[in-house]
Parts: sequence; structure tokens; C-alpha cells
Amino acid sequence: MSLLVRTYRGELEDLQHFGRVAVCDTQGRLLYSVGDWQRMTFARSSAKPMQAIAVCESGALERFGITERELALMCASHNGESFHVEAVRGILKKAGLDESYLLCGGAYPIDPAEKLAMESAGKGPDAVHCDCSGKHSGMLLTALCYGEDLATYPRPEHPVQRRIMGILAQLCGVSEDSIVTAIDGCGVPVHAMPLCNLAQGYARMSRPDGLEPKRQDAIRRITAAMTAYPEMVAGTNRLCTALMRAFGGRLFSKSGAAAFYGIGLKEQGIGIAVKLEDGCSEFMPFVVARVLEELGVVTQAEAREALGALLDENIYNHAGTVVGRKEVCFHLEKA
Repeated sequence: MSLLVRTYRGELEDLQHFGRVAVCDTQGRLLYSVGDWQRMTFARSSAKPMQAIAVCESGALERFGITERELALMCASHNGESFHVEAVRGILKKAGLDESYLLCGGAYPIDPAEKLAMESAGKGPDAVHCDCSGKHSGMLLTALCYGEDLATYPRPEHPVQRRIMGILAQLCGVSEDSIVTAIDGCGVPVHAMPLCNLAQGYARMSRPDGLEPKRQDAIRRITAAMTAYPEMVAGTNRLCTALMRAFGGRLFSKSGAAAFYGIGLKEQGIGIAVKLEDGCSEFMPFVVARVLEELGVVTQAEAREALGALLDENIYNHAGTVVGRKEVCFHLEKA
């Protein structure tokens, strides 16, 4: 582990936040790193753009008239804002389904205002507001296209999940047997492999040349949709939305739970994977900005303008008084 960020309370160093970074090309060659780039790591929701390849290749987009905006939502960990929820319901309706088919579990929206509105109305958590409901709607449409059981699609042995396993293995340059699986918060398999291989997967998503034409087409559709509709991938005040809204011509990106982050540098064939060991995602914008600046993808001024309050180094108390600061304390090491 390497120290990535430290925080100060007053002038005294208070907390240390450790993590790892891997920057790789499409062949899995390590270009830059920080910390243990070989350590097994769960991709969590950062795998969603790769998982969405399965729905693209099933023919579901054409069969059900799925739009580019809806495809972006299938890659999302969305805020549960009204436009997200309406879009999920719209996807299901096109396929003749409703939200009762979603097996992602009930959750309140990530967006604080939407959560408060539901609580004030006496509404409990539900599946359509779950941040993974877009991904699950894509899995349902995939199963429907192939005539497979809709009631068991989250199970590891289901054909939908087996296809996703094969896709991840190919893109990340590992064997299926070497991928460690568990169950994610939304009930479907979550995949772990060395951090560098997850970076390789993002590199191949950024430059899919050499893959079979059908897969190349699916990948290009996914990354184009994400960068065209970044608000569908996350939402208001979220890192993914801000990054792709400002730099969608240069990169695509996707967050994962417990402070994982994946970035593909468009057309460069370079992928970036970041993991903060304590799972504290509030520091991810600082780490991502430093990585992109040191790779020459964005300037410091561009990052600050694009990310705004997400890059505020100050720590405030409840009265809004500055009581400390955050400090990035790492540099990429060239391989």
C-alpha cells in the first residue's frame, strides 16, 4: 500500500489514506503505478461498462428500441433522480416488463433530496431507485432476448452471468478460472482480479481494435453513450458525470463501490484503475485528478474548473468554518 492522501485537522496531520493505482495498455503492459498493482481487487460497479457488452451483443437494443441514453443508464450507478427512475421504467416497459422483475433489492436513492422526498412521503426503499437498476434492466433484456429464465438472472450459473464472466476474462486478459467472485450489494456476481488486469480491461474498452467486430461495435456504442449522456451514468454532483461532461472527448470513466475507479483514455489504448484501501470515496476526485494531470490528459486548471467543489481541499465543521485540509501526496512511478 502507498499513501495517497493525508488530512490535517488544524496544522496536525490527522488521517492517512492508502491506495493503489495501475496504468496499463491493451496488452497488459504496466506503464505507471503506485503501490501494489498486482493485488487482487474487486471491480465492483466499475465493471458495469464491460457487463453492458452482453446486452449489446444480445440484439436487445435493436429489438426493444433502446436509445443511447438508455444504454448509458445500463452502465450506471445512478443517483435515483427522477429522470433516472423514469428511464429505468421506460426500458422495462419497452420489453413488456415492470419493476417487479428487478432483483437488485430495495434501496433509497443516492441523491439526498430524492431520498428525503421519498421518506417524507412515507415511501420505503424500492428496486427502481436502487443505483444498480439500470444494469439489472439490461440483464433482464439480455435474458429475454435469449429466451432464458427471468426469475434467476442474478445467479452465477445463469447464462447471462456466464456470458459476462467470459467478456471480463477476455478484456482483462485473465482466465475465467482465475477470477474470484462473490456477490455484490445488488445480488449479482462481483469480480476480483489483479488491479493491473482491471486497468487492461479499461484499456481494451478504450481501443477495442483486434477484438471480433461485433464486440468492437458493442464497446464503441457503450463508451459513446456514456460520454454523450454522463448524467445517466451517475447524476448531480458526481465525479463520473463531471469528468465525462468536461472531458468526454478524451476519456470515459466509471466509479465502483468502496472507492474503486476505472478510466479509459479514448483511442489511446490506456486504462487506469484506482483503489483506495479504506473505501473512502470522498478522496477519489483528488486522486483521479492527480493521475490525469501527471499523464498529461488534463491540466490542473482544467481539472479544477471541471470538478469544482469536488476538488475543494478544505475540511469544514458544521458551522461552515474551515478546520482542516486534504493533501494529495503521491506521484506516479513509471514502469
